[in-house]
Amino acid sequence: MHIVAILGSRNPKGRTAQATNALLQGASQAGSTTETILLTERNIKRCRQCEDTGWGICRTEGRCVIEDDFAAVVEKIKGADAVVFATPVYFSDLSESMRAFLDRLRRTCMHERGRHGIADKPAVGICVAGGGGGGAPSCAASLEKVVARCGFDIVDVIPVRRQNLEMKKEILRIIGRWLTTGMETFAANETETV
Repeated sequence: MHIVAILGSRNPKGRTAQATNALLQGASQAGSTTETILLTERNIKRCRQCEDTGWGICRTEGRCVIEDDFAAVVEKIKGADAVVFATPVYFSDLSESMRAFLDRLRRTCMHERGRHGIADKPAVGICVAGGGGGGAPSCAASLEKVVARCGFDIVDVIPVRRQNLEMKKEILRIIGRWLTTGMETFAANETETV
């Protein structure tokens, strides 16, 4: 299994990256290959709402007219067996880089060609809040809504706050193993080790 993590954080060593790496570590331990894409290191422009209707070829062809790194990231997602969307929480919502990417992805996924290779693909969301951490659940709901609109099979969305990061990293490692081995296989293996 190949898992691609889409990371909407500027800091490749920050809390969001740590949480993502925990999930990917669990997946790797179970036999998956993994890849991380930092959106802030890619040229991803915001949606232009090309036509007067607010749409463009995204609706009629399932692709975006903007020439940047968006299409290459989408191809990585389509080539993966599962996807992780990880974002820091800003103002109880997605990071700006994650928002820009997902705004365009959901538009292209409105067309059947855009959904091809995405529909029903397992996806996990991770939302990591700093400060008091109260915005993580709201961000998780927002992430779940847009990822579901794209057609992914959302298997879990994990809100994390800086105060519980270490505990959540353990949970994320387990989720990574489960994502790789499948729920039935994982449950049987865990029962044997108890």
